[in-house]
Amino acid sequence: MTVGVVGLGLIGASLCKAYKENDPDAVVYGWDIDHKIVGIAELSGTIDGELTDEKIGDCDLVLVAIYPEAAAQWICEKGALFSKTAIVMDCCGTKQKVCAQCFAAADEMGFTFVGGHPMAGSHNSGFKYARANLFKDAPMVIVPPVYDDIALLEKIKNLLLPVGFGKISVTSAAHHDEVIAFTSQMAHVVSNAYVKSPTAEQHKGFSAGSYKDLTRVAWLNADMWSELFLENKEMLLRELVCFRDHIDEYCKALEQEDKETLRALLKEGSDIKGRIDGR
Repeated sequence: MTVGVVGLGLIGASLCKAYKENDPDAVVYGWDIDHKIVGIAELSGTIDGELTDEKIGDCDLVLVAIYPEAAAQWICEKGALFSKTAIVMDCCGTKQKVCAQCFAAADEMGFTFVGGHPMAGSHNSGFKYARANLFKDAPMVIVPPVYDDIALLEKIKNLLLPVGFGKISVTSAAHHDEVIAFTSQMAHVVSNAYVKSPTAEQHKGFSAGSYKDLTRVAWLNADMWSELFLENKEMLLRELVCFRDHIDEYCKALEQEDKETLRALLKEGSDIKGRIDGR
C-alpha cells in the first residue's frame, strides 16, 4: 500500500507513524507547508519521502490532515493528479463545506473523495507529539459519496485497517456536523470559558478529577478551533443556546433557594447521563 499524507502535525504525523509501524509493506509519503518538518519526518523514519506532485498518482490512499479551507483547496487543486483507483480523504473536524467542494471536484475530475474525521487528538499539537497509537480503538467517521456501495466501504475499511481504529461510522456531512457540535465543539467552548473564572488561579491543592476532566480541552489550538467553530456556527450556536438556557435554570433555582427545583434539575441530568451511556 502507498499512502500520501498532507499535513504533518499531530494528526497527519500520527497517521504516518501508524502505517509505518503496523504495515511493514506500506510506503508513506508526506507533505507539510513547513518543509523542515518534512525533512525531520523523513530522517526519523516517519515517512519514506516527500509527497511531490509526481508521487501523488502512486498513492492508493491520500489523507489530507490540514485545516478545512486549506484541505478543500489542496484537494481541488491536485484533483487531476490522483489515481482513478485511489481514495482521497480529508481528516477535518467539520464536513459540510469540505465535502460539498470536494465531491464536486471528484465528480468533475474522476477521482474518489470520501470525507473523514478521526475521533482522537490531544491538547498538544505538532509533529513532535505524534504517536503511532493515537487512533488505536478510536472512532472514525466517514462520509462517502454514496451509502450503498458495499465494495467502496470495504475498500475504505481495508485501507484504514493499519491505523487501528475501533468503530467506523458512516454518516452524512450534515449529520456529522450536527452531532459534532455537541460532542466536541461545545465541550471545547465550555472548557475554555470555564477556566476564565478568577478562582481558577487558586485551584492548586483544591482540584482533582472533576477539574481535570472539565478543563482538559481548554488548552487548544485557537487558530484551528476558530475555523472549525465558524465553519459550523449554526449547529454550535444552537447547542450553546440550549446549554445557556439550562444554566439559567440552575442559576434561578440557586437565586431563589429553591431546593426542590435544584434537586430535580440535578437528578434529571444524572438520569439522562445514565440513560445515554447505558447505565
